[in-house]
Amino acid sequence: MPSEMISAIVPLNAFEDNYIWAIPVRLNDSGGVAASTTAIIVVDPGDAAPVLRYLEDNGVQLAAILVTHHHGDHTAGIAELVAHRARGLVPVFGPARDNIAQVTHPVRGGERIELPEFGITFEVLDLPGHTRGHVAYYHRGLLFCGDVLFGAGCGRVFEGTMAEMQASLAKIAALPADTLIYCAHEYTQANLRFARAVEPDNTAIAARAKRVAQQRAAGLPSVPSTLTEERATNPFLRWDAAAVIAAATARRGSPPGNAIEVFTAIREWKNSF
Repeated sequence: MPSEMISAIVPLNAFEDNYIWAIPVRLNDSGGVAASTTAIIVVDPGDAAPVLRYLEDNGVQLAAILVTHHHGDHTAGIAELVAHRARGLVPVFGPARDNIAQVTHPVRGGERIELPEFGITFEVLDLPGHTRGHVAYYHRGLLFCGDVLFGAGCGRVFEGTMAEMQASLAKIAALPADTLIYCAHEYTQANLRFARAVEPDNTAIAARAKRVAQQRAAGLPSVPSTLTEERATNPFLRWDAAAVIAAATARRGSPPGNAIEVFTAIREWKNSF
């Protein structure tokens, strides 16, 4: 379960389909819990404006910034947010291998980020593939994974290899089943259309597509999802499912020899879907 020091996580909309995640935290006052939220941690602020509006509207401070990778729609707002901080420095955690100028605390995976004044600790996961240094942040059942895993999909392999991306997804798949997946884009409906093409007889995909259509029609985000849901409906976590292997075989013209080859065939299909 999430820490008692975190209250409801807020999606801040940016650009056409980005989510900047605002994590409201409470000041840890001599081991106690403040009566209300006092600050937020933000994840992947590609645009400063929605974050600044949230800070002003809610009368809170910016505690820290977590960055998953170097792409501009995840980083372009950092400088303005750091400059806005009235007192002290804003710690900016981000991947060392992605060389992001504003990062003050470079991470590579395996670290534990501690914000003791808020009683919060994040574990850093090394998840290359989308970019060379892509990382994610995990806190007691909450995963902030940027562009590695999406609702019913995964990111393109831009800088890494297919083997690296499949291994990164396998790391996520090994997390507790009830982990909430906070990805950075609202891509779920389009991804489910592809998932149905891969597994047309998967009833879990059909049910999720119906539910997501209702959410989006109501103006609600389709994420976070649970890892259990992703394992059941996301073809990029289902490289061992018979129907996905069959789809990969049809795309390749020959049976794949391992999970990496299954993943590669499905990811290359999605690239042109």
